[in-house]
Amino acid sequence: MPPRSPNLNAFIERFFRSLKSECLDRMIFFGENSLRNAVKEYLIHYHKERNHQGFDHQIIEPGEEVGQSDGEIECRERLGGMMNYFYRKAA
Repeated sequence: MPPRSPNLNAFIERFFRSLKSECLDRMIFFGENSLRNAVKEYLIHYHKERNHQGFDHQIIEPGEEVGQSDGEIECRERLGGMMNYFYRKAA
């Protein structure tokens, strides 16, 4: 397969497009550590808090709070409120 072919791995290309548009393009980084921290926080949000169209709007690794119908609604912020996750606190 030729290098730089756009359709070799559509899944990773889509993931990087999401990472850039939802996180990296909206921040200014002051060194490698701040970039690594932003990517780490985005990965946690991506796998544990974000609904995915490809999985029938389900979360990849749902926590125990997913599906709760009782309790107060809480908000978890990541990267200064750029990414928010709303859930019900366990009763």
